[in-house]
Amino acid sequence: MRWAIVLVMVIAAAGTWYLFPGVRTERGVPQVIEERIDTSERESVGFRVEEVARGLVVPWSIVFTSSERMLVSERPGRIRIIEGGNLLREPLHTFPQVSSIAEEGLMSLALHPDYASNRFVYAVYAYASGDEMYDRVVRFRDDGTSISGLTTVLDRIPAARYHAGARLAFGPDGMLYISTGDATDRNLAQDLDSLAGKILRVNDDGSPAAGNPFPNSAIWSYGHRNPQGLAWDAAGTLYSTEHGPSTFDGPPGGDEVNRIKKGANYGWPLVSHDETREGTIAPLIQFTPAEAPGSALVYSGKLFPQFEGDLFFGALIGEGLMRISFGPGDAVAGYEKLAEVDLGRIREVTEAPDGSIYFSTSNRDGRGDPAEGDDRIFRLVPETLE
Repeated sequence: MRWAIVLVMVIAAAGTWYLFPGVRTERGVPQVIEERIDTSERESVGFRVEEVARGLVVPWSIVFTSSERMLVSERPGRIRIIEGGNLLREPLHTFPQVSSIAEEGLMSLALHPDYASNRFVYAVYAYASGDEMYDRVVRFRDDGTSISGLTTVLDRIPAARYHAGARLAFGPDGMLYISTGDATDRNLAQDLDSLAGKILRVNDDGSPAAGNPFPNSAIWSYGHRNPQGLAWDAAGTLYSTEHGPSTFDGPPGGDEVNRIKKGANYGWPLVSHDETREGTIAPLIQFTPAEAPGSALVYSGKLFPQFEGDLFFGALIGEGLMRISFGPGDAVAGYEKLAEVDLGRIREVTEAPDGSIYFSTSNRDGRGDPAEGDDRIFRLVPETLE
């Protein structure tokens, strides 16, 4: 049976969101929502969009090593440095074995929780081995203008030119989480002997973490098509964004935002869009037509109190920065695409140490329409910030 997600939102000048009746599904358990989300007591801070850097090639991931320095992965295999607001000419490192023919390449970066003392950075990239393609997770020491101690953490994760994943993020529990695509073999998402189409949870050395739901396995959840965003809220709840079918493997659309639970099956390829099936978990919200979410951020509210606890993702096909608000019971209360962000395909979105929101364009990925200076990194800052 199908249950449509219908969310219509009107934003009043006073700051109150009105949500008209809709339906949220938890596969097999439809729930009618009719909530009025009052945000009038939150301080609302105006913002502007400010360019940070230009001349990048498909910047996929941004991590902050300090308030003045960030590392940016470029899909062809380079890790770039932005320091003091300047994009340095020389990369921190280039991975020569990276395959970046289509959607795959050098993807996510993540800092070790003890980065301040050990300077460990993690990266994931796709590479070819004979007729096969895999994702490899590596760790290295950031020495400022070069790296050392490059070591493989996890290898031979099935990949392909499409649906290679892959997002890295350390959770509040100190474990490394890795999202993986189904490598265009949809049946792998349900195969608990394969690392494809999963969210993985491992120790910082790549070994399966204690407390994982399946014995001696890195798998935390399964039934995923191509998740590329991982983010936790203040309560420690994990959210993921995921790409839906692309015609060749199902009806287009069906992009998902999921709340991730230990050992849960998120349904791909058994169900998608608004389909339900016992034993699988439905998305909190799905988007048809497709938005193509490439990232995820649950915002702290540090600079923009009106966005506290909201989930942001970069929309590639949808071309913009999406914001989703949650209501009582963690149901989706409403969503909007920020009108101020009209810059083409958006990939990464992340929060800087000062609370500003950084995001990157992906207009040079072969599917966009590059503007002068693309690809670029921007940030949202308060209008009063000088």
